[in-house]
Amino acid sequence: MPRYFFDTYDGERFFPDEEGQELEDTEAAKREAERALSDMARDGLPDGDQRSFIVSVRAEAGQVVLRAALSLVVEYPSRAQD
Repeated sequence: MPRYFFDTYDGERFFPDEEGQELEDTEAAKREAERALSDMARDGLPDGDQRSFIVSVRAEAGQVVLRAALSLVVEYPSRAQD
């Protein structure tokens, strides 16, 4: 089974994945990246009004095979009328 590495960025810090995970294929790696984004957002809600979370998935040879991102933005539509 191929090994995939999940490097993450939480809007402030970059965390390279040194261990990786053996997964069936790129589609399984995509599902894992989506799960990681969900966890990152739940664990690291922004103190400010926005934050972006990114997971870059590398194959064993080092090439990035996919990148997934999630942006959280807080807006105050009623304040625009104040």
